[in-house]
Amino acid sequence: MCELTAAMGLSQPKISRHLALLRGADLLQDRRQGQWVFYRINPALGNWAKSILQDTLQANRHFIEEDLHNLIQMGDRPQRATLCC
Repeated sequence: MCELTAAMGLSQPKISRHLALLRGADLLQDRRQGQWVFYRINPALGNWAKSILQDTLQANRHFIEEDLHNLIQMGDRPQRATLCC
């Protein structure tokens, strides 16, 4: 979440609310490990849903380009590699 708030320039409550909605719709899964929460696309999504997400990403690449660039600029925190997935 910290990375998303920094990359998107949005408040933590707003990001939390949106992530909660995505979890509630079973689009995301989360896993807690200590103080960290890791999110991922629900692997149980049907192929039709994954296809819609992929198509949406491709059609809106220009919309997320800056946010993605900001995430990449953060680099790879050393703890992420040992904690994540």
